[in-house]
Amino acid sequence: MVKTAYSKLEVEIPANVKVQVKDMVVDISGPLGSLSKDFSHARKIRISKTDSKIILDTLYPDKKKLALLGTVKSHVLNMIDGVTRKFRYEMKIVYAHFPITVEYESAKNTLIIKNFLGERSARKASIPSGVDVRVAGDTVVLEGVDNEKVGQTAANIQRATKIRRKDPRVFSDGIYTYRKYVGDKLKWKIL
Repeated sequence: MVKTAYSKLEVEIPANVKVQVKDMVVDISGPLGSLSKDFSHARKIRISKTDSKIILDTLYPDKKKLALLGTVKSHVLNMIDGVTRKFRYEMKIVYAHFPITVEYESAKNTLIIKNFLGERSARKASIPSGVDVRVAGDTVVLEGVDNEKVGQTAANIQRATKIRRKDPRVFSDGIYTYRKYVGDKLKWKIL
């Protein structure tokens, strides 16, 4: 079988986005903010910038290099989406047994979950900087330009309400992600 000698992927840069590539660090700034990511762990991938494109390439690619090339491209596309349109996750507060009270303390960057399954002590979820949190009724809305931070925040909140030593089919209480948006466009939902 003949090996491919060269593989290249291109990412189009929108007009209102500025990109700077130095070594393996990609800095992207747009109307909603700026993001920076270090891709030095992707050793056999080269990242360069022309006037209107980011070029990702590698020599003699195998399966792992091609997968890494696609992963780096996805990260760059997410960064461009974040600085032009924000990421928004909506989470639903679900309870059947005890009413859950959720409060956000912006000074400590912590979401406090009270009366979860009737527990006396409150559960806490840490919120990374750069993520805006709003609690409205039975919905928690997370917004930010960095998709990784917004997703990690949703995971922290869901993990804080994990139920142990009870049947999850009966005790389905918790806070769960049910919608994901990029800008105003719905990307994922639970029916």
